[in-house]
Amino acid sequence: MTKNLNPLNWTKKQQIIGGAVAIVLIGGVTTGIVNHANHQAKERKIEALKNKKIKLCKARAEKARKLEKSNEADSKKLLDIAEKTPTDKNIKLAEDSILKVKNAEVKKVFDNQVVGIKNRVKLENEAKTAVSNYQKDAMNQNKYKTAQQAISKLTSSYSKGLKDSLNEQLATSKKQSDDAIKAQQGKSASDSKAKTADTNKQQSGSTEATNGNSNNANVASNTQSTANNDVASGSNSYGGGSQNNYSPGGSNTSQNNANSGSSNQGNSGKNNSNSNSNSNSNSNTNTNTNTNTGGNGSNTNNNGSNGGNNNNNQPQIRYVGWVSVDGVRRYSQTFNALGEAQSYVDATVNSAEVINLGFEHSIRYGVEPA
Repeated sequence: MTKNLNPLNWTKKQQIIGGAVAIVLIGGVTTGIVNHANHQAKERKIEALKNKKIKLCKARAEKARKLEKSNEADSKKLLDIAEKTPTDKNIKLAEDSILKVKNAEVKKVFDNQVVGIKNRVKLENEAKTAVSNYQKDAMNQNKYKTAQQAISKLTSSYSKGLKDSLNEQLATSKKQSDDAIKAQQGKSASDSKAKTADTNKQQSGSTEATNGNSNNANVASNTQSTANNDVASGSNSYGGGSQNNYSPGGSNTSQNNANSGSSNQGNSGKNNSNSNSNSNSNSNTNTNTNTNTGGNGSNTNNNGSNGGNNNNNQPQIRYVGWVSVDGVRRYSQTFNALGEAQSYVDATVNSAEVINLGFEHSIRYGVEPA
């Protein structure tokens, strides 16, 4: 067997067969080696393609990331511009840029910022309008309060400059309004004082004329009373009976002259007790007592009282206190005394109702004879 295994000892036929087998074996080995090499080459190609694809995906992802960052930066920049200058154009540019942002969380933050800008612009416009309305009608307290409330809603740091400016405008208009109200009240008070002074002057003139007439009447009455007293004091005794004398006046009391002739004091005569009192104070009382005791009797003459001129028919002056709203007298009342009318006007003008009316209407007031 060992001999047969040696190729040198093979026969020709065995050599041919062995050669063929060798060829087959060599071919199989070669084929196996080739197939293995091809498989490895294919795997390397697949790996290369895979790596290329991964690399391409990474490049695309990086490009998308960079684009996203760029879009976010652009949106943030445009939002900052819109915050500082919130015009319709700037807000629209910011909104368009946000549409390019893909990150949902970032996009939500940017959208909320746009909403905040729009709300702030709305509040700023409302505050501007409220201040403008008050400036046109600075006497209106309700519009002043509305403007204050509108300005207080400007809480954004971007609204600080506008808020300070509006507060300054509001304060200026309020001061002008207060000054105008004070001037109007001062003018009304001055007009009222002037009218009151004129009324007092008229009243004083009327009183002086009345007093003058009364004094003249009293002088006339006193003169007549003096004349009657002179007559009484110069009367002589009569033989008997009585003599009545009268003095003019508002009320007269007859003078009683009693003459008694039955008394005889001899040839000597006494004249005693001649007294005359004259009191004049609108009512005049003249008392004259003349007692004459003569030789043939006594004579007593009493001159009674003379009621003077009580002038109770002088005209009574009444006064009207009034307050007008826009030229129409809404409040008025008549009094017997000037002070009462003035007190009524002061109370009415300072009432809450009239003060409130003064913010929107023209208020005037005064006192005048009825």
